[in-house]
Amino acid sequence: MQTQVDHLVVAARTLQEGVAWCEATLGITPGAGGEHPLFGTHNRLFRIATVNYPRAYFEIIAINSEAPHAMNTPANGQKSSQNKRWFDLDSPALQDAIQSSPRLVHFVANTSDVSKACAALQTLGIDRGPAVQASRMTPAGLLQWQITVREDGQRLFHGGLPTLIQWGTPDEAPAVAVHPANGMQDSGVSLLNLHMTTPHAAELQAAHQAIGLQGISVEAGTPDFIAKLQTPKGLVTLESKGI
Repeated sequence: MQTQVDHLVVAARTLQEGVAWCEATLGITPGAGGEHPLFGTHNRLFRIATVNYPRAYFEIIAINSEAPHAMNTPANGQKSSQNKRWFDLDSPALQDAIQSSPRLVHFVANTSDVSKACAALQTLGIDRGPAVQASRMTPAGLLQWQITVREDGQRLFHGGLPTLIQWGTPDEAPAVAVHPANGMQDSGVSLLNLHMTTPHAAELQAAHQAIGLQGISVEAGTPDFIAKLQTPKGLVTLESKGI
C-alpha cells in the first residue's frame, strides 16, 4: 500500500471569497475546478507539487448555494442517513470559523488501495468512513474517484487524519487512473512542509503509519495543521488554528 499527500483543502464561505483570498495571500489566481453534484460543493484548484510532494495540488472549496445536495435528497424521498458534506463543511463551528476568511482545514491522501487503508485504520479503532464513488466534469472528460466520507462528515483529529482517495473507478488499476494534477500547469506556488500538533500525537502517528503515509511530521501540542508554501509573495504559512 502506497499513500502520499494528494491535496490540501482550504474551506471558504463562498468560492468567490476563496479566489480573492488566494490572490491576496498567495499571489496567484487559482485554476479552474468544477462541481461536485453528490455534495453540492464546487472548487478551484492549482498545482503545488515538489520533489517531496510529487502530485500535490491545492483545493479551495465552498458550498454551492445554488446546487442541490444529492445526499440530502435521495430518490425515494426519505431522509438519508448519510447527509453530511465532506470535510466538515456542514459543521457550524467550521462555517463560523471561515466567516471572516478562508482557512486551511484538511488534507486528502492518495492511496493505492483505499479498502486496505480503511481496514488498517479499523484495526486501530478508527472509522474513516466508506469509500464513496464521486466525480466531476472537466474539459477533458469525466474525472472519477473513490473517497472516504463518514456519515457525519467529520475529518477527525482536527483535520489531521487525511480523507483517503483512490483515483479512478473501483475496477480501474491505480496506475492507469487519471489524476487531476497531470493537466495542471506550474502555478508558482510549491508545498515545502506539512506539520501537525495535536494532544493525541501518538494515536495520529500510529494512524499515519498504518496507511503508509509519508511527508508529515506530528508532535504533541495544541491542535493545529500547518503548511509552508513558497509563493510569488514569498514564504507563506497557513494554519488551521485548531478548527
